[in-house]
Amino acid sequence: MFSIIIIIILTTLSCGASEDQEPQIKKEITDVLPHDMVFIPGGYFTMGSDTDDESPRHKVWVDPFFMDKFEVTNHQYKEFIEATGHPKPPFFNNSDLNKSDQPVVGVSYYDAASYAKWAGKRLPTEAEWERAARGGLKGKYFPWGDKPVTSRCNYAPKGSKEADGYEHTAPVGKFPPNNYGLYDMAGNVWEWCQDFYDTEYYKTSPVKNPLGPDSGYTRVLRGGSWLSINPKYLKCSSRLELKPFVQDRYYGFRCAKTP
Repeated sequence: MFSIIIIIILTTLSCGASEDQEPQIKKEITDVLPHDMVFIPGGYFTMGSDTDDESPRHKVWVDPFFMDKFEVTNHQYKEFIEATGHPKPPFFNNSDLNKSDQPVVGVSYYDAASYAKWAGKRLPTEAEWERAARGGLKGKYFPWGDKPVTSRCNYAPKGSKEADGYEHTAPVGKFPPNNYGLYDMAGNVWEWCQDFYDTEYYKTSPVKNPLGPDSGYTRVLRGGSWLSINPKYLKCSSRLELKPFVQDRYYGFRCAKTP
């Protein structure tokens, strides 16, 4: 039954979809969604912006996929540790950051990829992440649109960590979701993506399902964090490069899955 539904969806999405005509999902799929994941429809969207390493804006097609509704929590990561013997992240005993419903932090790219593999998932590509963050909105700065950031996500406006009600990471799902039903796509923790980082990649990126450069020394993170002072880091198009072995209190992740 699952395979039949997915085939119908993929066929529907592949027929005549354009950026100005959002693909419509006419088949109910809630019964086959993986637990706590959201179905992200395939289609074209405009990726990037006109500034810095986010340029140029370019048209991208992304196939349908599933995305975790929430960032991976300490509770989920603890189950992974207990099942595999994987080392604990450095902030796992920090009482400010280790509540069961807070996003796990202090995970490297390799830690995140290992968890995703164990869970039967993977890290999202940078293009998938931005497609999901935009929630079907076109040309908007943030996952909710262009309205001010205040009270819409966990960040540190003008250095004030408690302005949004949380001095550190917020429990996942405390702020409104975007149009796809995804929570915390801006703020809370920077999220690891699958791609290597390259400032020039957008100039040569393929249109269909870009996977990022073939090699590199750093990886991409998206979304901003609870310590982001400037709202520009919370934009759907904002990119961060980081060495893949770095573990710090600002970095976490969520997973994706191919239907």
